[in-house]
Amino acid sequence: MLLVLAGAMVIPAMRYRVVALLRPEPPPRITPLALARPSAAATIEAQATAAPTATMTPTVVPTLTVGSNQATLQPEPTSVPTVAPTSVPTAESTPAKVEAHGRLFDAYIPAATKDKQFFQYSCEFDAAWVILATYGINASSDELVSKIRHDRSVEPYIKETRNGLLIYGGDITQAYSGDYTKNFLARSTGPAFAGLFEQYGLQTAPVRDRSALEGALRQGSLVWMKTTVDFNKWRPATWIMPDGQTYQTVLGNDHAVVAIGYSERGVVIRDVLGPTSTNRQRPYEYEVDWDTFMAAWGAQSFDGLAVVPPQQQ
Repeated sequence: MLLVLAGAMVIPAMRYRVVALLRPEPPPRITPLALARPSAAATIEAQATAAPTATMTPTVVPTLTVGSNQATLQPEPTSVPTVAPTSVPTAESTPAKVEAHGRLFDAYIPAATKDKQFFQYSCEFDAAWVILATYGINASSDELVSKIRHDRSVEPYIKETRNGLLIYGGDITQAYSGDYTKNFLARSTGPAFAGLFEQYGLQTAPVRDRSALEGALRQGSLVWMKTTVDFNKWRPATWIMPDGQTYQTVLGNDHAVVAIGYSERGVVIRDVLGPTSTNRQRPYEYEVDWDTFMAAWGAQSFDGLAVVPPQQQ
């Protein structure tokens, strides 16, 4: 152990792993009402190439509670330009309430699910799979990975400075950066994944605030989005791209999920990460209150992408 600690002092990557071992992250804030794995869920192997079969049976919705010390960090402005939404539906139309799980929602879209992610850090691709499968499009992990540009100019790495944590990596606004099989820093963003959905003939539009999110869900569009694992606390970090652009993000619990519904209580999430060693009771579908949702989403620069169903194209 002494040798490991000594090595951690001089090797940054090892330092973060040692800190994680000695000071584990706080327990997740999800408090399930009941745990039910999806019925007939597809079993995905780590190197799967065949498209998984979707199950459209939603699980029981648990509730995400907020601790008294919940972080409320808002991202600093960055040099990455944001594209103004051009076709995100507004929340003006007010359809009748939707009942699901014995609860009423302003919008609720039954979404496909599967048993675990494709790879350890492939959450963006898994969230994309949920949307495509819900819309009747079968795609394998290999196919999804091939549909997006990969910036391999630099494998993401961390530097700790007096100005905070810096992650040096590829251009995540245009491509995927990092090895999703083993690098916990590997990630991408909504603008990059818009191109993936467009290759399947699906229109997309940025979703950057609560009003746009509600409007998209009311019109039947699932929302691909970045947040933190379990909507838990995070360590803020700044992503530095090869050309010097910066992007506000989080360090170790970067995650992508799909928003499938909402009410005045909060947002319903489809999360195929499922039970892991960090949370063996993690459900595949849960409800998170608005304050917690907005804080974690904000830590990821309010990165969201509405994907319009084929029948509405």
